[in-house]
Amino acid sequence: MKNLQYILGIGLIGAVVLLSSAYIVKQPEQALVLQFGEPMRVVKDAGLKFKVPFIQNTVFYDKRLLNLDPPAQEVILNDKKRLDVDSFTRYRIVDPLKFYQTVRTETQARSKLEEIVNSSVRKVLGRVTLQELLSQQRKQIMSDISEAVKKDAAQIGVDVAEVRIRRADLPIEVLQAINDRMKSERDREAKEFRAQGQQAAQQIRATADKERTIIIAEAEKQAQELRGQGDQEATSLWNKAANADPRFYAFYRSLEAYRKALAQENNSLVLSPESEFFKYFKGALN
Repeated sequence: MKNLQYILGIGLIGAVVLLSSAYIVKQPEQALVLQFGEPMRVVKDAGLKFKVPFIQNTVFYDKRLLNLDPPAQEVILNDKKRLDVDSFTRYRIVDPLKFYQTVRTETQARSKLEEIVNSSVRKVLGRVTLQELLSQQRKQIMSDISEAVKKDAAQIGVDVAEVRIRRADLPIEVLQAINDRMKSERDREAKEFRAQGQQAAQQIRATADKERTIIIAEAEKQAQELRGQGDQEATSLWNKAANADPRFYAFYRSLEAYRKALAQENNSLVLSPESEFFKYFKGALN
């Protein structure tokens, strides 16, 4: 019975020792073996691994491509323009030993890398103007930011794949001031356009009135000339008619006089029956 207990005890101790000495490195991970806090070796291959039990321990780091999305920060450009810059970074841990010696944890590494990215963005953008940032130089500016971040990030065992500016906007108060200035400028232009339109309308109306006056004057002139020609032709025709048959002409003129005199309403004529006016009522023409 005692031998059985002894064997079970040794087996249990062996199992504990075996479990303490074995560890598994997963495919997306890499490990750093420590002995009393001092790094001993780096393990990047996945699989079942072994270490000295109770003396050595392991720290695991992700070896996949990671994302860093820090909050937007305000940057002052070389031309004193202020921008709210929102950037993001993609990186991976390539040197677990240096990573452990400098920042130890991924949380500390993200905080340190965020400081590096923000510092590099402010440093590079502080040398350029807003016009340069919006021009074809933007690609070179982004390259300069990436190179600066890569250089500093390498000191903590991190390789930066890319740094990009996702959005760069003017601060809200600056945008409001720009909008107000643009509104004032548009109002001023609108007033100028309205004034120009009113001036043009007055000129058009004045030209139209002048042309109307000229056209009416020309028309009245032509009408008077035509009336004069008509009166002249009518007089000529009357003269010819009178010369051709004076008695008929006298008769016709008397009829015209009768028509005008008798056509008026509420009109009374007091004439002697022997008046010359009624001579064509007395009998036939002699």
